[in-house]
Amino acid sequence: MAEERAPSLFEAIREFSADSSPLDFMVILDHWDLFLTGIWNTLTLVVLALVIGGAISLPLAVIRARKTAIANQIVFVYVYVFRGTPLLVQLYLIYYGMGQFEAVRESFLWPFLRDAWWCTLLAFTLNTAAYTTEIFRGAIEAVPFGEVEAAKACGMSKMQQTTRILLPNALRRALPMYSNEVIFMLHGSVVASTVTIVDILGAGRTINGKYYLAYEGFIAAAVLFMILVFFITRAFKVWEKHWHAHLRPRDLSGEKAGAGRSAQPAPAE
Repeated sequence: MAEERAPSLFEAIREFSADSSPLDFMVILDHWDLFLTGIWNTLTLVVLALVIGGAISLPLAVIRARKTAIANQIVFVYVYVFRGTPLLVQLYLIYYGMGQFEAVRESFLWPFLRDAWWCTLLAFTLNTAAYTTEIFRGAIEAVPFGEVEAAKACGMSKMQQTTRILLPNALRRALPMYSNEVIFMLHGSVVASTVTIVDILGAGRTINGKYYLAYEGFIAAAVLFMILVFFITRAFKVWEKHWHAHLRPRDLSGEKAGAGRSAQPAPAE
């Protein structure tokens, strides 16, 4: 009778994962490419939405902060609608609702609006632009009035005051609040899986459905989100440390000691 071959280390780990471990982690490792696709789709959608939404929000925030007639009311309505409704509802209205109008189906935008990826990007962009507008508006209004008056005294135009004084100062002040918006946008991106996009959560749901698992895919998705949030928070801490360096208290002990030595009279010859 032939001797039975002892299982290899890899086979032993797989057997432990399937039979003894409360979490079948080998299923997750076997489908790493699916989760890699989910990470790519999630990051692409979130980064593009944040970049485009941030560019849109800057002029809207200036309009809101300066209380520009008529335009301020239009921006207020836009911000109120997208902050007052859930992101999932906005995505459904764009993805499922826009195709109900014949004018949309016959327009040049239809090749984009019939695609789930572009509809999701549009919903994410409009949503984050609304929130970012209010973040930047509050930061602009928090800029000390004396700095604006100093800019006027130097002969700066309205555009120069905005680009050289208001926006740089406001962006530094808004950085901690904007970091929360980035994290919320990342968390909100899970709605993309409801319109056939394979994001991080979508990859987890696919694994659970394929192997009739209860929570392995969801736990893997949660771990991936926590890793991404860790890197986001670390990046914002570095940026805050760099952009707020002028606000940190300085150690003047060495300067005082040097000034004291220089103030002592020279010894007489």
